[in-house]
Amino acid sequence: MPQVRANGIDIEYESFGSEGDPAILLIMGLGGQLTLWPETFCRGLVARGFRVIRFDNRDAGKSTHLIDAGAVDIPALMTAAMAGKAVVTPYALEDMAQDAVALLDTLGVDQAHIVGASMGGMIAQLVAARHPARTKSLVSIMSSTGRRDLPPGRPEAMAALMTPLPSNSREDRIAASMKTWRIIGSPGYPATDAELRADAERDIDRVPFEPTGMARQMAAILVAPPRNDILKSVSAPTLVIHGADDPLVPVAAGRDTAASIPGAELIVVPGMGHDVTATLTPVLEKHVGDFVARVEGRA
Repeated sequence: MPQVRANGIDIEYESFGSEGDPAILLIMGLGGQLTLWPETFCRGLVARGFRVIRFDNRDAGKSTHLIDAGAVDIPALMTAAMAGKAVVTPYALEDMAQDAVALLDTLGVDQAHIVGASMGGMIAQLVAARHPARTKSLVSIMSSTGRRDLPPGRPEAMAALMTPLPSNSREDRIAASMKTWRIIGSPGYPATDAELRADAERDIDRVPFEPTGMARQMAAILVAPPRNDILKSVSAPTLVIHGADDPLVPVAAGRDTAASIPGAELIVVPGMGHDVTATLTPVLEKHVGDFVARVEGRA
């Protein structure tokens, strides 16, 4: 896969389809590599006449890891924030949104449909709000505005993200990944054990183990101010997709996102949790593909 220098970091990306077709930029969530956007999803959108670009966020996959920024003590950061103390993080979600725009700049893409999942949805919201001229449409999937009084995730889902690994061995990391996806995954579209293992092996073997990057990303999420007010300024056509059975980011967050963006459309998918499984992929491809096609038709 190619890599470019953008916004002061190296960004690993992959492009599917013709460069002359309307672009869809896919932004993945916390700790997720670009491979979490299934290739079948990307190629399904290409078959509808789009160019699809997926990439590794900073501190994920093969993009720059800001190791020199140091590790972040998430419990200490949360304690300080709850006490009203000023906290400093290595970077903000706004910086990650600028990464996405800089990638478009480097690839010569003037405008794109911005699609983000989970933390990627938060970044996509910021791109749409801060860079309206670059945003042809916004799709926010299983994400949130960050409003402080929204219902939290289920304790077991939060614990799945926060529990330290028993060791850094390959097998322990595979087992932990499989356990996490079983807990936060889609009860109506479950992945098989074979799929979970294959996905874990693919991502673990793709890059060297570097555990501090995910904590820096999480710190950016935790200190980000709620986006409700800035989302009122989003003028791009917007689709919000959320799982009815999401244990990590409850569906109330999706409803709040849609309510915060003028004219936003909300689709709640029964049986969907906080993942993109093989059986869920065709559902998401249809919703996203139909929406961006309608936007292109209106344009």
